[in-house]
Amino acid sequence: MLADKPVFADLAADFLAFVDGSELIIHNAPFDVGFLDYELSLLDGPVTRIADHCTVLDTLPMARYEHPGQRNTLDALCKRYDVDNSKRDLHGALLDAELLADVYLAMTGGQASLLLDEQANDKSRSQQADTASLAPDRAPLMVVRADPEAVAAHDEFLKSIDQASGSDCLWLTRPDF
Repeated sequence: MLADKPVFADLAADFLAFVDGSELIIHNAPFDVGFLDYELSLLDGPVTRIADHCTVLDTLPMARYEHPGQRNTLDALCKRYDVDNSKRDLHGALLDAELLADVYLAMTGGQASLLLDEQANDKSRSQQADTASLAPDRAPLMVVRADPEAVAAHDEFLKSIDQASGSDCLWLTRPDF
């Protein structure tokens, strides 16, 4: 199946540019990162590791912490968090990434779905994820700006995050956030 596909060395520069500065969320990260680091070590030039390009968050230790003594495979977590994995007959990178995204959001109490509410409603009605489009005659969105007191409170909150994280608050160091 992979005989006519490019080898890692042919894609490495594009891959590293894609992940550079980001955070990879991986279930059982040492397994995948080990393969990536090995492939990086085979490249010409200075040897780098994934950790030199991005951060990695491993959801397996998170799951073990949240659910000690229980199975914490991706399938078990899908079942525990009611994430539909019925299409997962075999391991597939794209499907596993989509499932992990939903599991991670459920584990962290984040957004319940990667779909917008209207898309989620459409999907549940028709069992397909249609692209939501805005009605052309809708009223423009109202912009509500924070008052100076709210801005000051927000700045103080960011400073507390920065202090607690050892001066690693991205919202203070990266204005594009």
